[in-house]
Formats: sequence, structure tokens, C-alpha cells
Amino acid sequence: MPNTAPSALSPVAGSASVATDLAALLAKVPELAAEIAREAAKRDLERELPFEAFRRFKEAGLGALRIPVALGGPGGSVVDYIETIMTLGAADSNVAHALRSHFNFTESLLLNPNSAIDRTQLGRVLAGKLFGGAHTEQGTKRPGEVTTRLTKSGESFRLNGRKWYATGTAFSDFASFSARNDEDQLVSLLLPVDRKGITILDDWDGMGQRLTASGGVLLEDVEVLPHEISTRGLNTLVGRHTSTLRQLHLAACMAGAVRGAVAEGTDYVRRQARSAAHSAAETANADPFVQKILGEIAAGSFAVDTLIRESARALDRSVEAFGAGDPDRLEAALIESALTTARTQIVASQIALAAATNVFELGGGSATSRHLNLDRHWRNIRTVLNHNPLLHKARVVGDYYINGTTTHLEEGRVF
Repeated sequence: MPNTAPSALSPVAGSASVATDLAALLAKVPELAAEIAREAAKRDLERELPFEAFRRFKEAGLGALRIPVALGGPGGSVVDYIETIMTLGAADSNVAHALRSHFNFTESLLLNPNSAIDRTQLGRVLAGKLFGGAHTEQGTKRPGEVTTRLTKSGESFRLNGRKWYATGTAFSDFASFSARNDEDQLVSLLLPVDRKGITILDDWDGMGQRLTASGGVLLEDVEVLPHEISTRGLNTLVGRHTSTLRQLHLAACMAGAVRGAVAEGTDYVRRQARSAAHSAAETANADPFVQKILGEIAAGSFAVDTLIRESARALDRSVEAFGAGDPDRLEAALIESALTTARTQIVASQIALAAATNVFELGGGSATSRHLNLDRHWRNIRTVLNHNPLLHKARVVGDYYINGTTTHLEEGRVF
């Protein structure tokens, strides 16, 4: 459904560079995905960060996809956005994943409950700028604890610390960071990534999603101006919505990786695979066992896509509820979208891992060639799934069905 709210606000001046025709904008996605897919396996092997892919993404104007028509954007729905992420994820799940912070940021802009949208930031999104960020830290007792400090220094402030999981920040123009101020309050800072003292470290060492630049960021005496500081709140209504959206974004990256496995597995069978020694078929593409395996993988990909689209529709209903002025309807929509996304992740994760494993049943030893790099799909899916504790997620869903408990569904953070 097109995103037109909030209708009371006028378009931002100077945003004419954005393609406001939604159909024309979405029509750019397949060609962009085809460009990104070229040598994706080779980039992963050589650990070559996909800067060119992000240049093309910005050039296409896709970063403004979710901005409402009333604000000068194309008004893409959550379904449009998630479908775009799945398509890009099929080309390279690293690229899809690295856009997560950007779309989280734009969603917060368009759903600000007081309609106090930051016109400067909105103008930047419409001008094609990308947003990243890093809030997590290593070495703390529990996830989410923040030791980075923001201290007053004359008329401005100074930021010092080290962040982790800076996914996409290397490809971004601006980034958000969390810190504790002099009163030990948790605050958020939005800064240009080229500011003096910000050093993005490409030191992510995960087995998968190797090209997301998800490593660390050094913050060394970075100057912060007063207007760049805001308070953080995950348990706000908007924060709860964007938390679910962030989880669905990861699931869409996973879905894209499954699509990639289907496409590359099919190409492998057509170009290279041989029939098994005991097969009655002379070629792999005529081998009934190969056909069966590929059919199962393709069916798994279809199932994952379908589940994720259903979750995206639930999130679109939440967006509609924000503009309806009915608190009870909004609360019900937020619970339902969180629940739907959780159920999707529980089931889709099992299907996705099985599909990425079974792609190796399409051939013999040649299927494991490093040149093909088919294992990256399994590695990428497994790495994406480690972002969310699926065992706890299943328990939360079960507790809801048995006892009606909504505690974790209302937290506004990964559960």
C-alpha cells in the first residue's frame, strides 16, 4: 500500500532529485540487482567491500523509498521496501544487510508521533544520503550496555569510545552513535561519518556477511554540536515498530540468500554438474534426483518469501494504525506485527538453512569448489540468524499463546 502519511506536512525544499514515481523507482531494482550480483562470489572470496553497489543504490534514489508522497518521496510501502531488500539480497545479502540502519532511520523520520520530523535529515534522505550507525559495544557484561562518553567541552561536546556492529556505516554519509552524557543519561548522536576523530574499522571477522563492514568504529575526541544530540527510546511506539522492522529486514536478507542459492544452484546444474555414477540419466539436468532436490530448494525459497511478505503486510497495517488516532488499534497492530515477524523467523530460519545446505546435493565434489563459493549462502544465512535468539523467540511466542504474555513483544528490542 502506498505510504502517504503524514499528509499535513509539505515536501522538503531542494528534494527534486528523488524519483517520486514509485513504479519507475521500483523498476530500477532488477537492473541494480543484476549489477550487484556480478562477481558477488568473487567479492566474498577476496573480501572486497561493495562500495560500487552502494554508489549505484544512491544514484537510483532507492534510499528514499519509504518517504511519503506528501513529503516529496515516492511513498513506497513496507511490502515494497522488504521486496526490494529480498531482491538485492538475492544478488548479494551483504548489500541488503548493510542497508538496515538506513531504513530504520527513515522509518523513524516518517513515523515521528509528534510530526516533528527533522527537516534537515529528511532533506538529506531525499537528496540520496545514506545513514548508518553503531550502538553495541564489546566487553560489557550484557548486550546493550553503553560505556561511550559524551562530555561537555565549551560550547560543544566531545565523544569518546569504541563501537561494534557498525553494519553499513562504511558506506554511509551519516551515522548514529549512543553514549552516556555527563548526567549518565543515554543519548543518541547523529554525525557525518567523515568528521575528524571517527575511524571506521573494517575488522568484522564473522564467517558470513563478510562484506557488511560490521566491525568497529573508533570515536576519539569527536566534536559533537548541541543540535546533533537527541534522547533514545526503544520502548516508544515508534521504537517498537522499527524494532520489528529491523528484525524483518534481517529475515529478508536471509530470504535473498536462499533465492541466491536457488539461482546459482540452477546455473551450476546447467553448466557444470554431472549426473551421479549410478543415475540412469546421462546429464545432471535430466537426473530425477537432481530435479527433486532443486524443486525442494525452490519450494523452500517460495515459502520463506511468502512468510516474509505476510510479515511486511502486518507492518504496513501498523503504519496505517499510526495515522488512525486510535491507541487501542495501534497497540493491537504493534503486537500483531511483532508476533507475526517472530513466527516468520522461527519457521523461515529452518527452511532457509535446509535449502542452503541441500544446494550441495545438486552435484558431487565440484559443488564445493571455492570458485563457486556456494557455501557463502549457508554462512550468510547462519550469520544473519545469529542476530536473533530464535530459541528465546519461540518461547516468547509460546508464552503468548498459553498465557497471553506480551512483555517481550512490547519491549522494542530484539527478543
